[in-house]
Amino acid sequence: MDSVKVGLIGMGTIGAGVAKILLGKADMIARRVGKRVDLVKICDCDTTTDRGVALPPGMMTSDVSEIMNDPDISIVVELVGGTGIAREFVSRALESGKDVVTANKALLANCGEDLFALARKCGRTISFEASVCGGVPVLASLQTSLLANRIESIQAICNGTCNFILSEMESKNAAYADALKEAQRLGFAEANPTLDVDGSDSTQKLAILAQLAFGARPDWKKIPRVGVDVVDAIDFRFAKDLGRTIRLLAIAERTSDGLVLKVTPTLVPENSALAKVTNAFNAIQIVGDSVGPVFYQGWGAGQLPTASAVCSDVIDCALGRARITFDSLRLWSDERESVEIMDANKIKSRAYLRFNVEDRPGVLADISAALGKHGVSIAAMLQHAKANPDDRLASIIIVTYDAPDEALQAALDELAPIPYIGAPVKLAVRD
Repeated sequence: MDSVKVGLIGMGTIGAGVAKILLGKADMIARRVGKRVDLVKICDCDTTTDRGVALPPGMMTSDVSEIMNDPDISIVVELVGGTGIAREFVSRALESGKDVVTANKALLANCGEDLFALARKCGRTISFEASVCGGVPVLASLQTSLLANRIESIQAICNGTCNFILSEMESKNAAYADALKEAQRLGFAEANPTLDVDGSDSTQKLAILAQLAFGARPDWKKIPRVGVDVVDAIDFRFAKDLGRTIRLLAIAERTSDGLVLKVTPTLVPENSALAKVTNAFNAIQIVGDSVGPVFYQGWGAGQLPTASAVCSDVIDCALGRARITFDSLRLWSDERESVEIMDANKIKSRAYLRFNVEDRPGVLADISAALGKHGVSIAAMLQHAKANPDDRLASIIIVTYDAPDEALQAALDELAPIPYIGAPVKLAVRD
């Protein structure tokens, strides 16, 4: 039986999972694929720590050249992360005539255009299923099963850390800080969770989805984003009054004015599929012009779910399917049909606004006047009685009809100098 040899760079949590699958299921994979997919070398700067995987003698090395210079290794799996040394390793692998599999969404979001151009120049491929939604086969569907469709919209819960935090706040009435601590205790959040909770991680993944589904090549740093760190437990109580709950959504939507891209905590109907996605699960809803809405859900992170997606790409490379997909889709290329990205200030949407204000006459009139002056219509208003009548501050909730973001921002800028109206929390609202 023919053998395809694989080199793995990065033996962290996901790398150890890849090793477990490729070594532990080698015979099963061979029977299904018709050739052996043999992991023959693993490179990591730490060669002594026990990762819970029984490795053959001599498999581990700290010298990446043992992978790059081995002519028998045809597939390199990059699981280092980041955009520095990882970019160097991917480039070296391609230039060495090897196909690359990666789970590195930051690398693709920042360097996808250059790396894919290099891969085409070298006659090699890059596969990256695990970079978005972990073990959920979203990218494979966009690259194969949904190719007969013009994609109309994507709504994705693509960060398990944030979804866990919001689920804790919703189910336990927990404060944001307490929910974050619990996520860290359980290993769902990093010690420094900034890239997750401020929406950066979801935005990088949205940039990849925008390329696959719409041919767009956005600078992810310019995509409007709001993280879960602005949400308070009280927002869930008001959302429930409106028949909704809150999820962090990465949104891509085709409109007559261009492609809308944004990441923001969003009030979604409490009976919707997205509302029922809890804990550290990921989900994505895609609407195609022919197929209509399709929905995917599963673990978006974790050792084995993510490793499963990596191994799927390795097998596709071994079978030659990755080559067909890579050559036909021309990702990150001027040859792809592209949708123009809409100016963020022109995006029309509904908004949820929570104002913490001094409890005094005329406050609501001031807010209504500013919104009305800039053409922002109010769809609903909520206010709960204060739990303590002596509290100085009260919360007022305004839900708007569709309005351009620049008009809404102009109204909020007008309210900003008023000392008895605090800066609002602004979330999105979708049906």
